[in-house]
Amino acid sequence: MMPRPSKIVCVGRNYAAHAAELNNPIPSEPLLFIKPASSLAYFPEVIIPTQWGECHHELEIAVQVNRRLQRVDATTAAAAVAQATLALDLTLRDVQSQLKQQGYPWERAKAFDGACVLAPWVTVTTLDEVQQSRFQLSCDGVLRQQGDGRQMLTPIAALIAEISQVFTLEPGDVVLTGTPAGVGPLQVGEQLCCEWQLGEASYQWQAKVTGHD
Repeated sequence: MMPRPSKIVCVGRNYAAHAAELNNPIPSEPLLFIKPASSLAYFPEVIIPTQWGECHHELEIAVQVNRRLQRVDATTAAAAVAQATLALDLTLRDVQSQLKQQGYPWERAKAFDGACVLAPWVTVTTLDEVQQSRFQLSCDGVLRQQGDGRQMLTPIAALIAEISQVFTLEPGDVVLTGTPAGVGPLQVGEQLCCEWQLGEASYQWQAKVTGHD
């Protein structure tokens, strides 16, 4: 049993098409930010705040490290990943835009309770199969996002290695690897279906969006 994560480290703009859809430049190095452990939720629990404007879905590949990583290389980073899954990085887009315009940090938009929704963990044999995996999100039967891990600007092992230069990763910590294009607002009552093709295995998780004031 892995310990509860001390943090979730995320990367922004790791797919070129997603950066383009938000009219954002591609960063010269990974754009890192942290969600606290209190932001964790688990499928089928997708609960969004409804009082702060649009809450967008961002479907991503998530990996969990099983050892302490501090200033490691990509090879060491790859060997530390034993589990992976899909995650919804929920974003209060209106709040984020307002905070960015004022030059303020945007934890309010990304780190609220329930802002990181994890599907069940899947044991993986190699990180390479995760890197080559494909995933998608449908809302009420309509395809919203499709991703291919091979299109990441910074591959997972290199990303974890870069994170470890800045933030020491503890056993159980989670890394979200970025979202592809197609992000958009969630609506209370929508039925979500997340699908993941990992090697020869296929996984599917469903959830119904609920809300709170």
